[in-house]
Amino acid sequence: MTSTYKVKHGGMAWGTRLAGAVLLLAGLGLIAWNERRVMDYAAAIQRHGAPVLDLGAAGRPAAGQYGSQTRVSGMPQIVDAPRDPEFNVRADSPILIRHVEMFQWREITVGGATHYELDWVDRPIDASTFARPAGHVNPGAFPIQGRQFEAGEVKLGNFRLSEKILRAFPGRTTVAPDEKKLPANLAATFQRVDDALVTSAKPTHPRLGDLRVSWEAVPLQSMTVLARIDGDTLIPAPAKEGDAGFDVQVGERSLLEVVPALPEPPQAVLPLRIIAFVLSSAGALLLALTGRMRRDPLFALGIGAVVVSAVAGVMWLAGDAMAASVWLLFAVLGAGLAIWRVQQRTAQVH
Repeated sequence: MTSTYKVKHGGMAWGTRLAGAVLLLAGLGLIAWNERRVMDYAAAIQRHGAPVLDLGAAGRPAAGQYGSQTRVSGMPQIVDAPRDPEFNVRADSPILIRHVEMFQWREITVGGATHYELDWVDRPIDASTFARPAGHVNPGAFPIQGRQFEAGEVKLGNFRLSEKILRAFPGRTTVAPDEKKLPANLAATFQRVDDALVTSAKPTHPRLGDLRVSWEAVPLQSMTVLARIDGDTLIPAPAKEGDAGFDVQVGERSLLEVVPALPEPPQAVLPLRIIAFVLSSAGALLLALTGRMRRDPLFALGIGAVVVSAVAGVMWLAGDAMAASVWLLFAVLGAGLAIWRVQQRTAQVH
């Protein structure tokens, strides 16, 4: 009976030790694989160039960010809206654009036949170059010029946007003028037709030289900007061949969507570190079940911290001394915990 018990007990002990060794090795293998992924990502980022701060919509200007590339997203905030002071037209938009057209003669040649027609054109047409200028003379320079007005201040998240970035915002939407807000001299000259102002006495039958003025604005929509941080402002980075130094995209775009060449960061780094620690600690606990430190979870936790942190620390030694120091500090703390538990058990025995 005693022999049978010893054989069974011995077999269970070896099985427990084997399971403990497997768990311990699994933990060590997992931490080694996980840290290799992180190291490879750091090396790829270095090859790509300066890292990009992924601040999104919540990021704020902070010390140490100057000169860094960042991704910022969200709905632009118009702090100081653009305004056309001559016509008193304003838009809650990053950019307001005034278009001016004149009713002029145009020369059209199709299949060798030339004819002339009156149409709205946004630039003066020199009739002296026409094949038959007689009877098709245009008025010349416009009395009112088209212009573009930028907002005094636009913010995306907590950063201001430079004018060059604002000018790259896509899309256009019509801005209707308010006749009641026109200055008196212009109100006597212009009348509203649809979403424009015209000088035509009969808008359905404009005459040569009549003007049509209309406005467009960049629509307010969710945007993603990749640019350089200069204090509290996003500006273009120094331009390179084929690269404007910044990027503007409509909508909420991830960093990888904005910079496809950027290496994809490893996923679940912290959870895998925790799993590696748990596996190693469980393995140490099973290995200690047949020894003096059996059923001591604190000792097992200390051993788990030692082996996992030591492996990770040694791996980081060649690439990042700071990361290696942090890992080795955890190893020392784990060793301290394990030694303290051994001393406690020894004191209890004696």
